[in-house]
Amino acid sequence: MHEEDRGVPDGPVSPCGHGNSPSAHFCDVCGVKLPMQCPRCHAINRRQANFCSNCGIGLGDVRRTPAAPSIVPFGPSPDSSPATESESAPAPHEPFVPAKPAANERMDGPESFDPLPLTAESGKELVADEPENAERLEQMVRSFQRHQRRRRTRRAWVLGTVSVSVVIGVLGAALVVRTRIATPSAEPPPFIGTAARSSIATRAQESGSAAIAQSTPASTGPPDTTVQPDHHEGSPAPAALEKSPAVAPAHPRVGGELTFVVPGEPPSYDAHREETFALIHPAAPHYNTLLRIDPLDPTGTRVVGDLATSWTVSPDRRTYVLRLRRGVKFHDGSEMTSRDVRATYEKIINPPPGITSARKGEYLQIETVQAPEPYFVAFKLKWPSPSFIHSLASPWNWIYKADILERDVRWYEKNIMGTGPFVFVEHVKGSRWVGRRNPKYWDRGKPYLDGYQALFIRDDDAQASAIRSGRAHIQFRGFSPAQRDDIVRALGEQITVQESPWNCGLVVAINHEKEPFHDPGVRRALSLALDRYRATDALSKTAIVREVAGVQVPGSPFATPPAELMKLAGYWRDIRESRSEARRLLAEAGVPDGFSFVLKNRDIPMPYQHIGTWLVDEWRQIGLKVRHEIQDSGQYFKDLRAGNFELSTDFQCGYVVDPDLDLYKFQSRDRSDANYGRYTDPVLDDLYVRQSRTVDPEQRRRYIRAFEKRLLDDEAHYLYTLQWHRIVPHSSRVRGWTITPSHYLNNQLDTVWLAE
Repeated sequence: MHEEDRGVPDGPVSPCGHGNSPSAHFCDVCGVKLPMQCPRCHAINRRQANFCSNCGIGLGDVRRTPAAPSIVPFGPSPDSSPATESESAPAPHEPFVPAKPAANERMDGPESFDPLPLTAESGKELVADEPENAERLEQMVRSFQRHQRRRRTRRAWVLGTVSVSVVIGVLGAALVVRTRIATPSAEPPPFIGTAARSSIATRAQESGSAAIAQSTPASTGPPDTTVQPDHHEGSPAPAALEKSPAVAPAHPRVGGELTFVVPGEPPSYDAHREETFALIHPAAPHYNTLLRIDPLDPTGTRVVGDLATSWTVSPDRRTYVLRLRRGVKFHDGSEMTSRDVRATYEKIINPPPGITSARKGEYLQIETVQAPEPYFVAFKLKWPSPSFIHSLASPWNWIYKADILERDVRWYEKNIMGTGPFVFVEHVKGSRWVGRRNPKYWDRGKPYLDGYQALFIRDDDAQASAIRSGRAHIQFRGFSPAQRDDIVRALGEQITVQESPWNCGLVVAINHEKEPFHDPGVRRALSLALDRYRATDALSKTAIVREVAGVQVPGSPFATPPAELMKLAGYWRDIRESRSEARRLLAEAGVPDGFSFVLKNRDIPMPYQHIGTWLVDEWRQIGLKVRHEIQDSGQYFKDLRAGNFELSTDFQCGYVVDPDLDLYKFQSRDRSDANYGRYTDPVLDDLYVRQSRTVDPEQRRRYIRAFEKRLLDDEAHYLYTLQWHRIVPHSSRVRGWTITPSHYLNNQLDTVWLAE
């Protein structure tokens, strides 16, 4: 039942206040379990009663409880048993066989339960620890799953692509539910280089392997991560988690301390506020997120559980209900519940005045977040969002403690306290960050490491030297091709090299509040001056950059083809014509020859200073004088957020290749705290929402192209430079870590171990 056609059913009014038929077992409106009438004496009994309180007749045959929810587990949890091998997903092309209920299985139950109207009031009602509230949540989950099973079955009769079998056996009070769903192959797509492919094969088959073959990716296109019409987020592809090497690495060795290099230091400790690897690399091991990307999936797209064990989605795809793990403890010993999840997401989505939330623009589609029961959290959306399940797997959305946020919403900017696999020990500014194994971690047997140490080293050569000398095992961000070759020459088989396309690139923030940069003609001139094609040939040899790109990773499903990209300002092949047009636009805007301004840049050489030096030289070609000012990361982000700059380098790096996640930054400043251009553009905002709400891929592609043209050409709000390419040479002792197109992923370190 959808919200627009929900009404009060005909029939007597039930104790919950809603009308239901006399034979109803659950309220059609609110889902609460209804009292049961004895068929002999008509006395009213509790729904859980086994015998009538008046005449004593057995009620077991009368009570017809619907099947338990067939939630697909992400892995073993304290309140669930791991699936056996016979329960694993069938082969992708297994023929459809209609499910037949077991002799003792009862599939009847309320068909009209409406899972959508989770209002704020109903959420408050469900907070109380009363049995009927838990029953209501269970009924909500069951209703979601029944709707999904019916839809999958109807499609399967036509397409023959889904096999669902439900077998329920009662052993005492135990109820076993088995669900089979065909899933796509786990084979990495062609854009993953052979190095990363070898990494996966090596870790999945034998733990004692040597170095991975070094290779450049065959092509540059992350897979299409949009949700297809027949995909159900409750059944994550490609395989059940118990088969994933991320859950069960081959013969991991317990013990040892991992040492890694971090090229910068965090401006603060709050991941909801910050955008830099300099925080997520050293601090992510202290936290968990609701969902996560499988840490051993080289595509960086497969969603698995972290603090949530499973999820269900309503038929109209606007309500997501997630079941949380029980018994998860914060490092202070308190239990994590849905209240903490709700408080965390409220801080991210609706930050209080004066609080920065770098990714609030990513969650425009969320209408409400509710914690109706301690181990369930529900998200109600304004519209169906293909990318939403990936948004819940954001590596930035660390779950914070609600009590702390209520006392001081800024507490996490200067303090560390999560539920993660490692406990915080110390941060010595300019030197190191130390974490030690959490002995009470909820995922038993993990982490494998005794601890880790992050070394803060800014200089490029010193970082590479730390790997060559054995002082550090790995630097998770990436090295240039020249640095990779130097490290391999020095260490040979002691080094493993992993490479991947990179969903990351430097952009230039142009402060629209500073003259003459309020003029779109001036901003277009700055882009027209850049010879991006010549730069990629030169800089790709010395820096972590490779390709010319628009707003999507080259080769990905929604990326603009090169021939179309060349029509945008700054992407013309004829650089002379481009620079001639740039000079004309500057003169038209009254900008004199020799006009000077400052480009602020971050004190991380790779690739910030490489790109910054190139930009300064390019702008000189059209008569502009630019001073290149290098800042430490703290001051750099402070000036960006305060608007204390004319032009500044910035970056757009995503954790999953998806338009929603890659474009939210560029919405108007009141929608996105990460918009440092300080502009308001309702047209751009409308295009973002339109592409997000569009299911048809071709129509969505047209909206994205229009968004790109307005952002980079018509208004030139931001300038894109070059797409990065990720190369990570590391000690061959490091196992259980796989490169992906994002350097924000795989930093919890719970799957990492050191070979002897």
